[in-house]
Amino acid sequence: MPNTMGDRTKHRILMVSDFFFPNFGGVENHIYSLSQCLLKLGHKVVVVTHAYGNRSGVRYMTGGLKIYYVPWKPFVMQNTLPTFYGTLPIIRTILIREKISLVHGHQAFSTLCHEALMHARTMGYKVIFTDHSLYGFADVGSIHMNKVLQFTLAGVTQAICVSHTSKENTVLRSGLPPEKVFVIPNAVDTAMFKPAPERLGSNEIVIVVISRLVYRKGADLLVEVIPEVCSLYPNVRFIVGGDGPKRVRLEEMREKHFLQDRVEMLGAVPHAKVQSVLISGHIFLNSSLTEAFCIAILEAASCGLLTVSTRVGGVPEVLPDDMIVLAEPDPVDMVQAIKKAITILPQIDPQAMHLRMKNLYSWHDVAKRTVIVYDRALKCSNQTLLERLSRYLTCGAWAGKLFCLVMIIDFLLWHLLQLLQPAVAIEEVPDNILKHYQQGEVSWDCNEDQSLR
Repeated sequence: MPNTMGDRTKHRILMVSDFFFPNFGGVENHIYSLSQCLLKLGHKVVVVTHAYGNRSGVRYMTGGLKIYYVPWKPFVMQNTLPTFYGTLPIIRTILIREKISLVHGHQAFSTLCHEALMHARTMGYKVIFTDHSLYGFADVGSIHMNKVLQFTLAGVTQAICVSHTSKENTVLRSGLPPEKVFVIPNAVDTAMFKPAPERLGSNEIVIVVISRLVYRKGADLLVEVIPEVCSLYPNVRFIVGGDGPKRVRLEEMREKHFLQDRVEMLGAVPHAKVQSVLISGHIFLNSSLTEAFCIAILEAASCGLLTVSTRVGGVPEVLPDDMIVLAEPDPVDMVQAIKKAITILPQIDPQAMHLRMKNLYSWHDVAKRTVIVYDRALKCSNQTLLERLSRYLTCGAWAGKLFCLVMIIDFLLWHLLQLLQPAVAIEEVPDNILKHYQQGEVSWDCNEDQSLR
């Protein structure tokens, strides 16, 4: 049960996702930054993810953030192999050991997230889900993912989306009542992403691209846009950071058009070095074909770069009109948008843009709004198994019955575990470890997570 201090409820949150440090991306950054701010607000936060290489077991990160790297290796695209019930024993143990009050899962593509939310709901915990991506409705992959999401959200207490477009997409895909879905945008650490002290006096214009070089991120568009812009503007140079299967096409484009001296390929860029790459440019180019929010745009704007982006998903909601130039995901329209950006570039004041971003987006604000969702979730009434099964039956003629069977088996396995290992036999983690950290009696390395010392 949650503790109370004064009039404020102090939550015990379990964050669950396949995507976390040392992997870097929008989801990983969201979980880490949100967790840090929740810790500062006095809540307890524990993260559960799968093992990364030799990173297995319990680790501590900055601020006393505790991470369980459960001993499962990624199966495909950093996701664990779906087992349905294989994760039940360890998720149950962690929930009891850490005296968790609610479970917060992230990303529709995360297998571990879906399984943890299912087990937590079976055990009577309140569960919250944050959707970070947009999916279609027609292709085979999206149809499959939408059905999985429908199953997970049928038992969710509350859901969070990072943009209004994402909310509409999630409601349509899952059938979740709109009143259960809240919109809380991503944010940016403006203390980390600062503009360069002053612009260089050179007439050269540098356009920066930092993205995974995959189809969904519009890497194929870059192959057509970059040569055209270089032919129109001799003083324009590109810096491309990121890696992926489409990197070969960009390398071929550079060779074909003899742009080796004007298109710099950096490969994968560690998150700690993103700011140093951004401040070397003037324009940030985002060519995504689908995007729920795009934290990279916030990071670029915080560094004082004017953004040119495709008009997709929740991107039009991210920045004010005078800080971004939008284009259709078409090479011709994107070239026109870059032309417009170059003409208005002299009007951009990087320092003023940074200050505006500081006022617009804050992880502390995101954390406070998320706590409101937690408070609301804990006030929701508990549902019996039969009440939850009626909700699963609405998921489809055949899928509904299958979902009910999955939940019934999960319920029976949970009770079997209760008999084999009663909750009272599981040792609870004392809370004074975090108190010692906050009092300065215990220290963690802020740059690299490590075991308690």
